[in-house]
Amino acid sequence: MSGETSRPHGGRSGPGAAEAGSQPLSVGPATAALLEREERVGSTLYRPEVAFVRGSSAYLYDADDREYLDFMAGIGVASLGHANPRLADALKRQADRLVVCPQSQGNDVRAEFLERLTALAGAPLTRAFLSNSGSEANEAAVKWARAATGRRKVVAAKRGFAGRTLGALSLTWEASYRQPFEPLPTTAEFVAFGDVQALEAAIDADTAAFVVEPIQGEGGIHVAPPGYLEQARELTSARGALLVLDEVQCGSGRTGTFLAAQALNVTPDVVTLAKGLAGGVPIGATLMTEVVASAMPRGGHGTTFGGNPLACAAGLAVLDELEHGGLLANVRELGERLASGLSAIGSPRVRDVRGRGLMVGLELRERVGPVIKGLRERGLLTVAAGATVIRFLPPLVVSAREVDRAVEIVAAELGA
Repeated sequence: MSGETSRPHGGRSGPGAAEAGSQPLSVGPATAALLEREERVGSTLYRPEVAFVRGSSAYLYDADDREYLDFMAGIGVASLGHANPRLADALKRQADRLVVCPQSQGNDVRAEFLERLTALAGAPLTRAFLSNSGSEANEAAVKWARAATGRRKVVAAKRGFAGRTLGALSLTWEASYRQPFEPLPTTAEFVAFGDVQALEAAIDADTAAFVVEPIQGEGGIHVAPPGYLEQARELTSARGALLVLDEVQCGSGRTGTFLAAQALNVTPDVVTLAKGLAGGVPIGATLMTEVVASAMPRGGHGTTFGGNPLACAAGLAVLDELEHGGLLANVRELGERLASGLSAIGSPRVRDVRGRGLMVGLELRERVGPVIKGLRERGLLTVAAGATVIRFLPPLVVSAREVDRAVEIVAAELGA
């Protein structure tokens, strides 16, 4: 592209960061200028190499109007895609009426959202606390588990990711995330994901909860082996601990059912949601049984912004699309199309393709940073899930044509 410049590469910028020593992305002058502006006043945590200013459905556009097919969706957040008319209208209507109303006061939109949310989750998850993020939802789950059991110990899965706040960080396995901030408020005992014997040894009379993702997101798109969560349910019940399913990434329709657990024969005590639940508006939800909910004393937990009417209106728009817009069927059909298309590439660089619905991981026999960067240069946005896995999390409104185009770009990048 004429007028393009090279964006200098600095330190790691997040899960999709390029490998050290790789070539910088080429961007247009307007994008480069925007990146420099943000870098001068940002926190220095990130060093982005592209800047987006608008979107449309499954596409994003940078400041120079270059088009990107978005199979990252804000790391699984933009469930309805970008500039979705139903979502935009819901936000505008609610902003014209009322934006702020804490949960210590009643609100019509929040009441409707909670009714719809718990109905979709199904019994016995009949209660919900609303917050602003997945980390907050997971911290609330642990707090409720301690209140309900009177115990302190938490068991979590290796390769699991629960968030970056100090409480959620305690449940996040990656040592490089945790160690600089230790000691943490909660010390989790980590067990191998899918290992029932290890779980049986870990859950004891001091265990408040076992917190686990039905499908690990950042940990590499690993799906719980058949029977594992059912056995986890039996173990926790027998020993008086809670089963907490972290569906921050795999929930809200991402895998073809509203909750990933609904495709399994397992009934958890608590489920956490966030990411795509409000289509990009910050939200978190901790769903729980009546018994668990009633264990927290009145005033024992709270949040200023959580459950605000604006976020609830956005959540209702997402639930409408999931229930009445045919999105769940689209996720199941196109998830299979994406996985089979990636599998058919046939490159010797590919080790495995796995996942469920529109949560798909492509494991390579090499580090994926340079490949993810190459895909961006070709106009496809993805994100890493560990050192060797490319994560595909397109909007749930993605089309068959867009799925096929993404597969074509991956094949070209892999030289297949």
